Amino acid sequence: MRHRLQAQMPIVHCQVEHIHAAELEAMSSILDDEPVITNKVYADMIEIGVQTDTGRDGMTAEQVLRALIIKQQNGYSYEELAFHLADSRCYRAFCRYGINDSSPSKSTLHRNISCVKPETLEEINMILALRASCEGIEKGQKIRFDCTGVESNIHVPSDSSLLWDCVRVLTRILYKAKELVNITFCDHSRRAKRRYIGIRNARSEKRKKLYRDLLKVTKMTILFAEKADSPLKEAKGLNIMGALAAQGLAAELKNYVELAHRVIDQTERRVIHGEKVPSPEKLVSIFETHTDIIKKDRGDPLYGHKICLSAGPSGLITDCVIESGNPADSTLALKMVERQKKLYGKPPRQASFDGGFASKANLQDIKAMGVKDVVFSKRRGLKLNDMAKSSWVYKRLRDFRAGIEGIISFLKRCFGLKRCTWKGLQSFRSYVWSSILSANLLIMARHMLN
Repeated sequence: MRHRLQAQMPIVHCQVEHIHAAELEAMSSILDDEPVITNKVYADMIEIGVQTDTGRDGMTAEQVLRALIIKQQNGYSYEELAFHLADSRCYRAFCRYGINDSSPSKSTLHRNISCVKPETLEEINMILALRASCEGIEKGQKIRFDCTGVESNIHVPSDSSLLWDCVRVLTRILYKAKELVNITFCDHSRRAKRRYIGIRNARSEKRKKLYRDLLKVTKMTILFAEKADSPLKEAKGLNIMGALAAQGLAAELKNYVELAHRVIDQTERRVIHGEKVPSPEKLVSIFETHTDIIKKDRGDPLYGHKICLSAGPSGLITDCVIESGNPADSTLALKMVERQKKLYGKPPRQASFDGGFASKANLQDIKAMGVKDVVFSKRRGLKLNDMAKSSWVYKRLRDFRAGIEGIISFLKRCFGLKRCTWKGLQSFRSYVWSSILSANLLIMARHMLN
């Protein structure tokens, strides 16, 4: 039997006939036309000492930005991203990896992507928004605004679960400390877990007794952690690496002890004394301490951050503000219009808001900025003729505003904006902006292909 000789493999990537491949090519051309974008990412990497041109696992700034876009567009974990960059011909070409180039590991991807600051991603989005304006995709004359919530990567908090988190984390650190220095402590984590589960399943009249015991266990664990502080800081008989590890554990214990005291305080106020603790004073996670409580209408509270978005007829997100706390929508309307004016150099001609933004003061102030038609989906005592020049314009702008709900849904379903999986407030902001940047880049590519 004769064997056919295999044809020589190409030394460059072959073009793939698929709509997603065409979108990637269009996105790549947009990034190629704006070299300042890569320079901004490079500046972030250099600032923290990342070597982009040396080392076995080195990544260029261009590769880092493009890998970030692929990650957010597909909702990949770093492990999945590493696999697809090694396996996918289209993604390797988009991220500027040749056929014979080694693909980055998940740790390399995480280390480099986490370098990019949220401020840099916001500046890149502004560059894309201005490019869209020059190409006629989005002129910024007709804008719609709305707010939504993005969850932090935490479990639904309760006083008992937070106390249990404090006990198990402090106990885990104490075991690590015991391997380095001579300390003694009692492990009460099993008892704390039984009380936590008992509180979840007990009736209301029995919970207070269980809470008292769980508080007692937490306080005892805190006492052991405080006693371990001095031996860890002294670090007698340890080499340099051991002393540094001990110092790190001491700092970690101090941080969680402070958080545990806050959890105990709010639990005693709410459960033992029956006091109503205001939302801004509540700690809902000892891991993501920046998390806010977002309460909207009669729905369940959301634990994360409130963001305010603006979008145009093209579907592009022209601006985003990540708020601290849970400010009322009515306090955000004027600020969002001012940001649009700063971005485009002039105010929009028409602006449409959700009913929560409505107020007479907002209507007057936004009109004074030069916006001709300012429409709120619910009038709330405002006259139609004061908002728009005719009922026809009012209805068109009201219907136009409803489209941002679909844009928000698109961001949450396809770009992971429903829940941030990155740790820390800085990373939360980077995650939100990277999702918006990835979505905008895809929308611009689709406009180019149509």
